[in-house]
Amino acid sequence: MAGDNRPKKSAAAFRTISEVADELDLQQHVLRFWETKFSQINPMKRGGGRRYYRPEDITLLKRIKSLLHDDGYTIKGVQKLLSDEAAGHTSSHASPVNASQADIEDYRSEISAAIGELEDLKNFLTRTAN
Repeated sequence: MAGDNRPKKSAAAFRTISEVADELDLQQHVLRFWETKFSQINPMKRGGGRRYYRPEDITLLKRIKSLLHDDGYTIKGVQKLLSDEAAGHTSSHASPVNASQADIEDYRSEISAAIGELEDLKNFLTRTAN
Protein backbone atom coordinates (compact mmCIF):
# COMPACT_ATOMS: atom_id res chain seq x y z
CA MET A 1 0.00 0.00 0.00
CA ALA A 2 1.00 3.65 -0.33
CA GLY A 3 1.40 4.04 3.43
CA ASP A 4 4.53 1.88 3.58
CA ASN A 5 8.18 2.92 3.28
CA ARG A 6 8.34 3.00 -0.51
CA PRO A 7 9.67 6.25 -1.97
CA LYS A 8 7.03 8.54 -3.42
CA LYS A 9 6.65 8.29 -7.21
CA SER A 10 7.54 11.27 -9.34
CA ALA A 11 4.73 13.21 -11.00
CA ALA A 12 5.85 11.81 -14.36
CA ALA A 13 5.70 8.17 -13.24
CA PHE A 14 3.03 5.82 -14.53
CA ARG A 15 0.44 4.67 -12.00
CA THR A 16 -1.44 1.41 -11.58
CA ILE A 17 -5.21 1.32 -11.51
CA SER A 18 -5.19 0.88 -7.74
CA GLU A 19 -2.97 3.94 -7.29
CA VAL A 20 -5.20 6.03 -9.56
CA ALA A 21 -8.37 4.79 -7.85
CA ASP A 22 -6.91 5.75 -4.45
CA GLU A 23 -5.76 9.16 -5.72
CA LEU A 24 -9.16 9.98 -7.24
CA ASP A 25 -11.18 8.34 -4.45
CA LEU A 26 -12.96 6.09 -6.96
CA GLN A 27 -13.47 2.36 -7.23
CA GLN A 28 -11.34 0.53 -9.82
CA HIS A 29 -14.45 -0.71 -11.63
CA VAL A 30 -15.48 2.93 -12.19
CA LEU A 31 -12.18 3.59 -13.98
CA ARG A 32 -12.62 0.47 -16.10
CA PHE A 33 -16.21 1.52 -16.91
CA TRP A 34 -15.08 5.02 -17.89
CA GLU A 35 -12.59 3.43 -20.31
CA THR A 36 -15.58 1.93 -22.13
CA LYS A 37 -17.38 5.29 -22.28
CA PHE A 38 -14.50 7.67 -23.06
CA SER A 39 -12.19 6.67 -25.90
CA GLN A 40 -9.75 9.36 -24.74
CA ILE A 41 -8.90 7.21 -21.70
CA ASN A 42 -6.39 4.73 -22.99
CA PRO A 43 -3.97 3.46 -20.35
CA MET A 44 -1.06 1.31 -21.43
CA LYS A 45 -1.72 -2.36 -20.82
CA ARG A 46 0.97 -4.85 -19.98
CA GLY A 47 0.95 -8.60 -19.43
CA GLY A 48 -2.30 -9.91 -18.02
CA GLY A 49 -4.08 -6.67 -18.96
CA ARG A 50 -2.48 -4.71 -16.11
CA ARG A 51 -3.16 -1.01 -16.67
CA TYR A 52 -0.60 1.76 -16.37
CA TYR A 53 -1.91 5.32 -16.42
CA ARG A 54 0.22 8.18 -17.76
CA PRO A 55 0.13 11.59 -16.04
CA GLU A 56 -2.06 12.95 -18.87
CA ASP A 57 -4.49 10.04 -18.35
CA ILE A 58 -4.79 10.99 -14.69
CA THR A 59 -5.36 14.66 -15.57
CA LEU A 60 -8.16 13.63 -17.93
CA LEU A 61 -9.69 11.31 -15.32
CA LYS A 62 -9.67 14.13 -12.74
CA ARG A 63 -11.44 16.39 -15.23
CA ILE A 64 -14.05 13.74 -16.09
CA LYS A 65 -14.69 13.12 -12.40
CA SER A 66 -15.11 16.85 -11.78
CA LEU A 67 -17.48 17.28 -14.73
CA LEU A 68 -19.60 14.32 -13.65
CA HIS A 69 -19.55 14.76 -9.88
CA ASP A 70 -19.14 18.51 -9.38
CA ASP A 71 -20.57 20.18 -12.50
CA GLY A 72 -23.55 17.88 -12.99
CA TYR A 73 -22.76 16.64 -16.49
CA THR A 74 -24.06 13.31 -17.71
CA ILE A 75 -21.73 10.79 -19.34
CA LYS A 76 -23.18 11.75 -22.74
CA GLY A 77 -22.61 15.42 -21.91
CA VAL A 78 -18.96 14.81 -21.05
CA GLN A 79 -18.52 12.70 -24.18
CA LYS A 80 -19.90 15.55 -26.31
CA LEU A 81 -17.78 18.14 -24.51
CA LEU A 82 -14.59 16.13 -25.02
CA SER A 83 -15.35 15.40 -28.67
CA ASP A 84 -16.21 19.05 -29.32
CA GLU A 85 -12.95 20.13 -27.72
CA ALA A 86 -11.00 17.59 -29.76
CA ALA A 87 -12.63 18.99 -32.90
CA GLY A 88 -11.74 22.52 -31.82
CA HIS A 89 -15.35 23.64 -31.29
CA THR A 90 -14.77 24.96 -27.78
CA SER A 91 -11.79 26.08 -25.80
CA SER A 92 -13.23 25.83 -22.31
CA HIS A 93 -16.15 24.12 -20.71
CA ALA A 94 -19.17 25.96 -19.45
CA SER A 95 -21.17 24.51 -16.64
CA PRO A 96 -24.66 23.58 -17.86
CA VAL A 97 -25.99 25.93 -15.20
CA ASN A 98 -23.90 28.79 -16.62
CA ALA A 99 -24.68 28.18 -20.29
CA SER A 100 -24.90 31.39 -22.28
CA GLN A 101 -28.16 32.55 -23.83
CA ALA A 102 -26.69 31.77 -27.26
CA ASP A 103 -25.93 28.19 -26.14
CA ILE A 104 -29.47 27.80 -24.84
CA GLU A 105 -30.90 29.07 -28.13
CA ASP A 106 -28.65 26.65 -30.03
CA TYR A 107 -29.92 23.77 -27.88
CA ARG A 108 -33.54 24.84 -28.41
CA SER A 109 -32.94 25.06 -32.14
CA GLU A 110 -31.41 21.59 -32.26
CA ILE A 111 -34.23 20.15 -30.17
CA SER A 112 -36.89 21.81 -32.33
CA ALA A 113 -35.25 20.46 -35.48
CA ALA A 114 -35.10 16.97 -33.98
CA ILE A 115 -38.76 17.15 -32.94
CA GLY A 116 -39.69 18.26 -36.47
CA GLU A 117 -37.80 15.34 -37.99
CA LEU A 118 -39.46 12.90 -35.58
CA GLU A 119 -42.91 14.30 -36.40
CA ASP A 120 -42.18 13.94 -40.14
CA LEU A 121 -41.05 10.37 -39.58
CA LYS A 122 -44.16 9.60 -37.51
CA ASN A 123 -46.41 11.02 -40.25
CA PHE A 124 -44.57 9.02 -42.92
CA LEU A 125 -44.87 5.81 -40.93
CA THR A 126 -48.55 6.44 -40.24
CA ARG A 127 -49.22 6.97 -43.98
CA THR A 128 -47.29 3.86 -45.04
CA ALA A 129 -48.91 1.68 -42.36
CA ASN A 130 -52.42 2.43 -43.67
